[in-house]
Amino acid sequence: MKWDMLDEEQCSLSRTVAVVGDRWTLLILRECFLRVRRFEGFQSSLQITRHLLSERLKKLVRFGILRRVPYSDAPKRYEYILTQKGLDLYPIIMAMVHWGDTHMGDERGRPLLHEHKTCGKLFDPVMVCSECGEALHAKQVHVHAGPGRAEAVA
Repeated sequence: MKWDMLDEEQCSLSRTVAVVGDRWTLLILRECFLRVRRFEGFQSSLQITRHLLSERLKKLVRFGILRRVPYSDAPKRYEYILTQKGLDLYPIIMAMVHWGDTHMGDERGRPLLHEHKTCGKLFDPVMVCSECGEALHAKQVHVHAGPGRAEAVA
């Protein structure tokens, strides 16, 4: 597989990695979910170079993850807002946060706690079966070929 052609692979994970699979993009998305919207806000919190940040934001806009909305005309400035496609990445980001809290934490504890606004309780993100609601674990899942899979797979 060639890195710059991952978005053309049949594998859904490969196509996703083509869009969000580098550290800066994931950290930019984290900031988006923490309500950062402006270039200066991303740069300040991430300490990323202007060039790298500009490239990653353009890519996220090109793939429809973010949309640019002007907030100033003189000089022309934009906010970067998550689209529905971007908001749909939330479970992925939360799964990574949960893994980090579980396996990469230290004696200080979790850096952020997440509260469900509806019930007011702090929660751990868990993946559940869309059919029965039971928690999913890797050893309890069987994978079948889907309609988008080519007959001959190398």
